[in-house]
Amino acid sequence: MASPPTPINGPPPGGRQVRRIGRRWQDAQTWARLIREAEALWHVDVRDLHRLGAQELGQLNGEVPGWQRHRVNRWLACYRAATRLTIGTLGAPAGMVLFWGH
Repeated sequence: MASPPTPINGPPPGGRQVRRIGRRWQDAQTWARLIREAEALWHVDVRDLHRLGAQELGQLNGEVPGWQRHRVNRWLACYRAATRLTIGTLGAPAGMVLFWGH
């Protein structure tokens, strides 16, 4: 009896790898949700809430790991958020850009 054919790219990923991929996906989605919620504070016409939103966005910008910023940006685009995280080069700090024309 012949063994089943193996996929061209190798065997399917193991359970640990699938969980790691899923965890990265969820982490990126969570960062984007937090940024979108902080952004929502900018749409309220109250100065204290604007300041709070700016503080929250600044704090989140400092906490999002650099290796995950491109994934978070994809979620931000899906959420139609105005914020995009910049990805710094080696040694340069990464920042944040707001797009208000959408």
